[in-house]
Amino acid sequence: MLSDIWGRATTTQPPLSWESSLALGLLALALTWSPPGYRVVRHLVTLLHEVGHALVARLVGRRVRGVRLHSDTSGLTVSHGRPRGPGMVATLLAGYPAPAAVGVLGALLLGAGYAAGLLWALVLTCAVLLALVRNLYGLWVVLLTGAVVAGLSWSAPGPVVTGTAYLVVWGVLLAAPRSVMEMQRARRGRRDRTSDADQLAVLTGLPAGAWIALFWLTCVAALGGGVLLLVPVP
Repeated sequence: MLSDIWGRATTTQPPLSWESSLALGLLALALTWSPPGYRVVRHLVTLLHEVGHALVARLVGRRVRGVRLHSDTSGLTVSHGRPRGPGMVATLLAGYPAPAAVGVLGALLLGAGYAAGLLWALVLTCAVLLALVRNLYGLWVVLLTGAVVAGLSWSAPGPVVTGTAYLVVWGVLLAAPRSVMEMQRARRGRRDRTSDADQLAVLTGLPAGAWIALFWLTCVAALGGGVLLLVPVP
């Protein structure tokens, strides 16, 4: 079983033509910027956002206690360690750029022909995240995402797998900037400033607006790089 999965994950498929990739990009744009479509993609973006927090927390020596994913597409990662310092700053900083970074990495994998490998990597991410999820809704989101992607990667024909992988990469690249915009919108008129940008402002003394600008710059730069990789016009 594992050898079969490994064989499928390491099998390469020819990258799509730039015309086909652009068409899927336009479809992903319509999905990510429509209310119902964005709500679906937003769950994946939040999942990757929290994975970014958890991964960096572990890398800087913090102990990850759990991840929660909520029905309103928000999320929370709880880690223990020093409440201040570079490690905590890096942990908070990792969330919003994480989906954008996954999008660029995914575009590189697609260019190398590893569309199936990309989807199986997403399945593996969901499997690892299962050990960290601490609420039922989050468990349902992770299980459903992993099961759907695994089933499609196992049984769908090659062109469908490749097209799905392109849609996933386009989706996270396009939705990453929108998630920053949603965070800005949620901050307006609220006294309880608990966003990543506000927590970074408390820790560093830099205004939240500076961190939001950094999130914007990172996500837009990733989108630009992703477009160049996914639409290699001759």
